Amino acid sequence: MVYILTGGPATGKGTRSDILSKALNIPHISTGDILREVATRDNDINQRLAKGELISDEIITKLLEERLSKDDCKNGFVLDGYPRTLSQIKLLDKVLEKLGKKVDRVIELTAPDELVFKRILERKKCDNCGKMYGIDFPSRVENVCDDCGGKLSIRADDTKETLKNRIETYRKNSKEILEYYKNIGLLKTVDSSGHSERIVKEATED
Repeated sequence: MVYILTGGPATGKGTRSDILSKALNIPHISTGDILREVATRDNDINQRLAKGELISDEIITKLLEERLSKDDCKNGFVLDGYPRTLSQIKLLDKVLEKLGKKVDRVIELTAPDELVFKRILERKKCDNCGKMYGIDFPSRVENVCDDCGGKLSIRADDTKETLKNRIETYRKNSKEILEYYKNIGLLKTVDSSGHSERIVKEATED
């Protein structure tokens, strides 16, 4: 089974992708994670990411194909946050065709705006190891990292204004791909405001 998870800011794509992949015993694949891993050994990619430059669809598709060709993906995978454009959909379909696979379900995670604001404006990051905490996943001791004991701080870029812009950008940019997958009967919308474990039941039932 090939699942695609998409959604706006603070809808829990990463966390829920992990839960779904573990429940189905298939890997969680994130293009962001792939790029960060490649950046550790590819200076050109590292410099582009450091400058905030966009990586071309061709490069991302090549890296994604390499990852999806590995043995752990033979029974399927959960793809997190990709594709983001119609051109990426076409590139992904070509890769999957080579691998004898197809997209089985696209899940859009949604959450009420007030919850999204609360999740982001109240989330904290460990100053030492970078682990994130929030209202859904709080630290055991307030403002102290569970893993390393470091201090937790609110991110400086998490403001109401920047969040509004990110939500609007997602809605504008995702409209075409959501309509595309809806028209071919693959799209399912799931409310992520409830318990995260519920994603498995809702995502896999017809």
